[in-house]
Amino acid sequence: MHDHEDDHAHGDEHAHGHGHDNHYSDMQARVKALETLMTEKGLIDPAAIDAIVETYETKVGPRNGAHVVAKAWSDADFADWLRRDATAAINSLGYTGRQGEHMRAVFNTAETHNLVVCTLCSCYPWSVLGLPPVWYKAPAYRSRAVIDPRGVLAEFGLRLPEDKKIRVWDSTAELRYLVIPERPEGTDGMDEQVLAGLVSRDAMIGTAVARRPESAT
Repeated sequence: MHDHEDDHAHGDEHAHGHGHDNHYSDMQARVKALETLMTEKGLIDPAAIDAIVETYETKVGPRNGAHVVAKAWSDADFADWLRRDATAAINSLGYTGRQGEHMRAVFNTAETHNLVVCTLCSCYPWSVLGLPPVWYKAPAYRSRAVIDPRGVLAEFGLRLPEDKKIRVWDSTAELRYLVIPERPEGTDGMDEQVLAGLVSRDAMIGTAVARRPESAT
């Protein structure tokens, strides 16, 4: 733990296996080269590629994580399993794969808000959150989330009460984190599909909270 105002949680895992997230794999390099060539020949529109990436970054991928959160809200036994063994609980829903094999779920409460960062690179749970946002990989976020988490959250538009503790979790190549936001008021009786619609990618990283039903779109 790191104490100044808030907690910064990490383990010895950061000594291992970070470098791969900062470099293209062979397949990624080939795809990037092909994309560049096709763009130069006028065969594809870079704006269209950006739109596709945006869709997978903010919509398609995070639906998996939203399902996990909604089930935890509506099923106490699943929530307990998620606390004990997030990897197994998440796998039971069929969500596993690259950079999501070893998971820990951290639950927001009335007293504590959780925030996830990767200080050395950009380790991220792809299987439940899709593609990492650009800002998650930015050096400014990676450094400031640890030293000034309250200020960073305010820049995202999330202003927490001064008496609410912020705990910062440092992802590694061996262990990824999923924030389980607090269930909003006014959601009693809602089914999992509707509840999932209240959960954004940013809420599962910790830079936002779950939407109230009246503000959901």
